[in-house]
Amino acid sequence: MKYDITKPKAPQMPTLGKGIECIKILLSQASKDMHEPLVPMLFPILGAHISGSEFQYPDLSWKEPCGQMANLVADSGGNKGQLSNIVEAICRDFRQHDEEELKKLVEWQRQMKTKSANKEKPARPDVAFWFPPSDVTSAAFLQNAMACEALGERTQYLNMPEVEMADRMCGGHRQISQMLRNIYDRQRAGALRATADGVTGNPILRANLTISSTPFATRRFYKNDLFNGTFGRMVFSYKARTSRDGRIPRQGKYTDEFYRKLDEYLVRLDICKGRFVINPLNKLTDQLAADMASLADLTDDDVLWDASKRALVSAWKAGCVMWVLNNQIRTRPMGEVVEWLVYHDLWSKMQIFSDLLKEGDISTTEAQRRGPKNMLDSLPNTFNIAQLEALRVELGKDKEGASNQIYKWVFRKFITLDPATGLYSKTDDYLKGN
Repeated sequence: MKYDITKPKAPQMPTLGKGIECIKILLSQASKDMHEPLVPMLFPILGAHISGSEFQYPDLSWKEPCGQMANLVADSGGNKGQLSNIVEAICRDFRQHDEEELKKLVEWQRQMKTKSANKEKPARPDVAFWFPPSDVTSAAFLQNAMACEALGERTQYLNMPEVEMADRMCGGHRQISQMLRNIYDRQRAGALRATADGVTGNPILRANLTISSTPFATRRFYKNDLFNGTFGRMVFSYKARTSRDGRIPRQGKYTDEFYRKLDEYLVRLDICKGRFVINPLNKLTDQLAADMASLADLTDDDVLWDASKRALVSAWKAGCVMWVLNNQIRTRPMGEVVEWLVYHDLWSKMQIFSDLLKEGDISTTEAQRRGPKNMLDSLPNTFNIAQLEALRVELGKDKEGASNQIYKWVFRKFITLDPATGLYSKTDDYLKGN
């Protein structure tokens, strides 16, 4: 495993090399302190530009780039607002499209008002907004989903500067869990819904979301949805509090040259149609799945294991987007970013929510202290089972699980047993890998 998410420090992002030029362009105008936190947030925005394409996941299912959801988490004044600048840069064509759609709607409303009660009213025009307002209501979101499905199975994209805005879109916090899961899984809304003009429908929810929030608001918002699948479906990108250096981070300017370069990549997303199998990406995803199993065994953490399954899917979708951006050519640096995205997502989740996952208090500091622990690293290079039992008790785990954990570590060739002494030793391969 390349990254250690049991440490308080974030996994370091790999160098953005060949094949990731679009991501470098997007980061070029952001302050340096925001580069790593912003990268996971870019793929839901970019993925919303792909319509009419499916990609085969290693389990042989077909997935669209929709359903990507990411939450940027940083303290107040932590420069989260830079995300909105990038959103507007990427979605300029969405804005132009929606302005024309709004004109149609305004004209229809004008005609409705000019017709007397006994006159036949004009039919509501077919309009679909690709970039709805961040304060969209539940009824408007579903009505727009129906329109997007009817007018080309488009993905609508929403950017929410505050996490509480999702409550309104989902019709209240009690409904948010089901809504977000349906969005992630490309499911239908789940019921027939009445729209403004009396039409009912049950559309497939093709949507991508980005959300910004503080650690406190994030924990309060998700605390009741940590064990029903909602938590795992959302990608989290956490920016830890930085030192007080007294310097204001600098942003760049979005010039005509910047937009010219960016548009060359966005057109590749727009014209991508059909079904694709990216074999190198799928092979990497299989390898990462094995790494996630090893990580779960080292920490003996089922919550981490469950979260890793969807972290893999989200990173895989990001890999599909990068592949399209790079003219459908795969490069090694793209794979390195996919791998980093998995670990960064899991690290962010554990930094923010670890104590809540263990039914602790609501202190972010405590969450960071009680993140997943690599128990093998906490043991000496040579140890006996009694030492592991004591460590498990110290970490709040039952000591009876030590035998099964030893079995898994031996199976994965992390340790070997010396029959003469009854002691276990870490293998050279494990020590070199750490």
